[in-house]
Formats: sequence, structure tokens, C-alpha cells
Amino acid sequence: MSSATAPRAMLTAPVAPTLWSMTWPVIFGVATLISFNFIDTLFISFLGTEELAAVGFTFPVSFTVISLTIGLGIGTSAVMARKLGSNDEVGARQVGSSAIYLAALLVGSLALLLFFLTEPIFHTLGATTELMPLIKQYMYIWYAGAVLLVVPMVGNSVLRASGDTKTPSLIMGLGGLLNAILDPLLIFGLGPFPALGIQGAALASVISWLVGFSLIIYWLVWRRKLIDGRPPVLAIFIRSAKRLLSIGLPAAGANMLTPLAMAVLTAIVATHGAPAVAAFGVGIRLESLASVVILALSMSLPPFISQNFGAGNMERVRSAYKTSLFFILGLQLAIYLLLLLLLPGIQTAFARDAAVAEVLALFVWIMPLGYGLQGWIILTNSSLNALHKPMHALSLSVVRLFVTFVPLSILGNALAGLPGLFMGGVLANIITGVVSYNWFMRTSGAELKQLQVAVK
Repeated sequence: MSSATAPRAMLTAPVAPTLWSMTWPVIFGVATLISFNFIDTLFISFLGTEELAAVGFTFPVSFTVISLTIGLGIGTSAVMARKLGSNDEVGARQVGSSAIYLAALLVGSLALLLFFLTEPIFHTLGATTELMPLIKQYMYIWYAGAVLLVVPMVGNSVLRASGDTKTPSLIMGLGGLLNAILDPLLIFGLGPFPALGIQGAALASVISWLVGFSLIIYWLVWRRKLIDGRPPVLAIFIRSAKRLLSIGLPAAGANMLTPLAMAVLTAIVATHGAPAVAAFGVGIRLESLASVVILALSMSLPPFISQNFGAGNMERVRSAYKTSLFFILGLQLAIYLLLLLLLPGIQTAFARDAAVAEVLALFVWIMPLGYGLQGWIILTNSSLNALHKPMHALSLSVVRLFVTFVPLSILGNALAGLPGLFMGGVLANIITGVVSYNWFMRTSGAELKQLQVAVK
């Protein structure tokens, strides 16, 4: 086939899965996982405000590890899906195999480093000496099981790149269910189980991760044969790792900026006292629950875009992107109204004193106003990575977090305290959401023009 006719063949290449058929199973998995993590926070809240505050401080650190994994998953999904879209199944298998080992190596090393830096990191975040033992009890177990968390996450990206979103969703849902069952048993010592307090919450998570790890390895190696049981040959691993990291590292960097920004905000919130940190931690988990569909789309949209990008169907890419964004905007408005209706119940469930309830109310009234535009930013980032434009996604994250979000939040806190901090975050999401839409449309438009020139 000549170079002149190749693009036409690519333009007509079929890409079987539709975006929504790939997304609905992911919504189920993400919703189940996040809802049980939400229950995890609920159980910890019964231990007291100090324990809830301690877990609130852990979010920026634990999410740093998770962000690295998300970046590697984005790289895996983008490279594999494009290879599958262009019918390179051997190359896709090599990438998938290498991704699993690369994720375990990088995250294991990062978790070890964070273990040795626990005290200086959390003191920098504003944690008091009284809270440090509780933080260590939780995080030391979390660090030990980190690899068991990340391998299933990257393995799920391998499955999604192949068009299978149902299996990852079932695995995520099962892990979340198991965690919710084990939480009360290990935290409060029900039946034959010892009462481990905050350590029990961490141990329940690690056990659920171990089950997910076992299932995903079995599914990838023996059922679907998408990766090899043995480690890849060194030369293949290095070549695949370079491809993965060319997208994965910028994507991970973009994602790791979020916990860095959250660390800054947590340190500011800590100046308002432990109840404020406790309420802020609950609010962040509320945000995750409210963003279930956004997170699901951020997992299913990239392989859909990469497959169509590999097949040369840029019009389908742009249409799916725009449809996703405007759907999210309407959905998040409805979710905001729902959160307001549920606010009294949320306060009753999580607030053990009036100060926590007051800050939680401020969070719910203000922060969700920006979730729709925040969804635009998240989906634009994942879509740019799917187009193999990781530096564009990284630049967008830098603009969002350190040109708008953090500065406006700090300014708002200086002018009006916690309400001002929250309003600054909303304003930042609105500004950057509009910028992100224009950014993607220009980038995808340039790709479309190049493809049209190649066809002519």
C-alpha cells in the first residue's frame, strides 16, 4: 500500500466499541469502589475527630503514589490502544507485559522513599506531633501494600485498552465490597477479629488489594493472554518502557501535581484547626463520589480516542470529546443540587462536633459548583494523552493548579478565610475549564488537518 492510500484505509478502519458501551461498566466499578471508600471514611469517623483528621492528612501522600500509577495507566492505555487500532497485536502484548513490571518497580521504589520521609512530609503538611502516631499506624501498612494496589490499576488499563471495560469494573467493585466488609471487623474488632482502630482500615484496604492483584494477574495471563507470565526480555522491556514513559511520565507528573496542590491546601486548612482538616478530608472524598462519572469517562474515553486516532477517525474523536464535556456539565449541576439536599444527613454521618459540621457545610455549598468545569479539565487531560500529546496535558495541569487554583485559593483564604479558599478553587476551575476546551479543540483540529492533507 502506498503512502498516499494508507491514510484512506485508516480512515475507514472500523473501531467496534462505542464510547458509552465502554463507559457504563466503568461507572459501575468506579462507583462501587469509591462508595466503599466513602464508607471507609465513615467508619473511621466513629473513632473520633483526631483519627478522621489523621486520614485527612494522608490524602496528598497516598494520592501521590496513586497519581504515578494513573499516569502509567494512561501511558499503557494510549500506547496499547493505538497499536490495537492499527492491528499491531504483538506490540500491544509487549507493551502490556512491560507496563505491569514497570509499575511495580516504580511504585515500590516511591513507597519505600516515602516510608523513610514520613515524619518530615507530614510535619510539612501541618500535622501535629499528637497526630503523627495515628498517621504512621495508617501509612506504614499502606506503603507495604502499595504494589498490590498499583498492579491491578495498570492491569485494568491493559484490559480497557483492549476494549474490555466490564472485567476491570467487576474487579474494582469486588475489591471495594471486600474492603467495606473488612473495615468494621478490623477497625472495631467484631467477632473473632482484634480491634485495630485506624490500622484496621489500612489492613482492610491491603487485603482487598491482594485479592484484586490475584484476579487481574490470572485474567491477564491465563484467561485473556494479554500479557506474558514471565518477565519480558530486557531489550523489549526497555523499548516498551521508553514508549510508556514518554506518555506515562508527563501524565504522572500532571496527576502528581494534584496531590501537591492538595498538600498546599491541606497545610492552609490545618491553620484553621484539626476539625477543619477532618471536614476537608471528608469533603475530598465527597468530591470523589460526586465525580464518579467523570472518573469513569476519564478511563474509557482515552482508549476510545486512541483507537480512533490509530484508525485515523479524528471526527469521531472530536465528537466524543464534545459530547462527553457537555453531558458532564449538566450532570454535575444535578449532583450539586442533590448534595445540598443530602447535606443534613452528611453532617450527621460524619461530623462528631459542631466545628466539623460547619466546615463541611461550607465545602458542600461552595466547592461542587466547580465540579462540572473541573470535569472538563480532567477529560481534556486524558484526551490529550490519548492523542499522544502528554506535554500538552502536563502544561494544562500546571496552568490549572499553579497559575489559577493554588494562587486563587490562597488569595481567597487571605481575604475571607475558608469560604474564600473554597470560592477561589471554584473560580480557578471555571477559568481553566474554558481554557482546556479551547486547547483540545485546537490540538485535535491540527491533527485533523494533517490527516486531511495526507488523504489528498
